Amino acid sequence: MARYEYGGDEFIFVELSEEMGLEVNFQAMAITEKLKEEELPGIVDICPSNASYMVRFNPDKIHPDVLIAKLQHLEETVSIDDIEISSRIVDVPILFDDPWTNEALMRFRDRHQDPNSTDLEYAAHINGFDSKEELIKAITDSPYLVSMIGFVPGLPWCYQMVPRERQIEVPKYVRPRTYTPERAFGFGGAFAVIYPVEGAGGYQLFGTAAAPIFEKEQRSPDFKESLTFPRQGDIFRYRSIEMDEYEKIRETVEKGTYRYLTKDITFKPKNVLDDPKGFSEDVLGRLYA
Repeated sequence: MARYEYGGDEFIFVELSEEMGLEVNFQAMAITEKLKEEELPGIVDICPSNASYMVRFNPDKIHPDVLIAKLQHLEETVSIDDIEISSRIVDVPILFDDPWTNEALMRFRDRHQDPNSTDLEYAAHINGFDSKEELIKAITDSPYLVSMIGFVPGLPWCYQMVPRERQIEVPKYVRPRTYTPERAFGFGGAFAVIYPVEGAGGYQLFGTAAAPIFEKEQRSPDFKESLTFPRQGDIFRYRSIEMDEYEKIRETVEKGTYRYLTKDITFKPKNVLDDPKGFSEDVLGRLYA
């Protein structure tokens, strides 16, 4: 049962489920999209999350109890079977086991569950893989849904579109790092992320993204309309690359000419939930056709 809470005078927080899953994330998308369409007076901002959402409102224009009643009505009447998601499939090149994130993570082994291994080796072991190469293959074999954007501007939380029993899961560090490189590719819980900028962090570090997901200067074509690239509902395919391709991509990024390989797609949540393997194969076929 959903939980509705007041957040001061201007916010309503709604937790649809304590547990994250594709179905509840699609439900949050559906409810918040319907709320946007209705253009209620007094709604200032709508922020969907993994298994929840938050609404900022003007209490001089709409009473919080009236808003909660409206949100409860949407919870009861909005069905994920009725929505279509307009999205992009995106090829995201990742240099796994790279020297920069390895250097960073080795500085903080005293904060890690297993000080004697790298993050990749540790994650492979606790997920039952015989090697880090097998883990990398499992990460890159199936695409991910960008379930929310947050923590810092543009950071995509990505949930792999596979059956629950195949989900890769890792804990965060025992204590967070004080340094994480820009564009570091990490994993925490069941979520893959890319750190947009240098900063602190506690996710296991597996590699580095070749291209930015945040560009303050907005030089590249993909950033002309926004400082950030990912959007909720995007489908990311993390693709393992070697150093030579990484360096070529970095050259085009520095020139301001790099563009992500993307394909537009419209899909129904039912397609994903009923046959995640078939949906993944279709997505990858479209992206690289």
